Amino acid sequence: MADSGESHPWPQRLHHELPGWVKDGATFHVRLRMEPAEERKTVDAVQARGMIEAAENYHLRNQWHCLLFLVMPDHIHALLAFPSDKSMSTVVGSWKRYVARALHVKWQVNFFDHRIRHEKELHETWEYILRNPVAKGLSSREADWPWVWYGDK
Repeated sequence: MADSGESHPWPQRLHHELPGWVKDGATFHVRLRMEPAEERKTVDAVQARGMIEAAENYHLRNQWHCLLFLVMPDHIHALLAFPSDKSMSTVVGSWKRYVARALHVKWQVNFFDHRIRHEKELHETWEYILRNPVAKGLSSREADWPWVWYGDK
């Protein structure tokens, strides 16, 4: 557990395995939370840049297909699709371990995922993610938030 950067034991772990009826290439809203050791009001620029570079590297290496990746002070939002030959939990866990070691980020155990079921939901989730820094008072406009990466642009 220490090697993954995760810091709290969890009594029941979610498995994040896809049922057989989910189509290959399905998009998921994934949220990863950092350890709440202290209240973070700002984003560490070195860590944020490093997390975005690591996300882009996973995208370029086909570990996942990233549509959107946004770093907040205490969590990350991403819209991701996973190759059919790779488990979501394995890919996300590997990414978290790399970031924990390289950037000294401590993660909460596990992560949130939600399968996007249709185009309208994708649009709504995309807008929700981009609005997050504004809603939290970290940015006056969505376009001003520097810690976002668009995988297909």
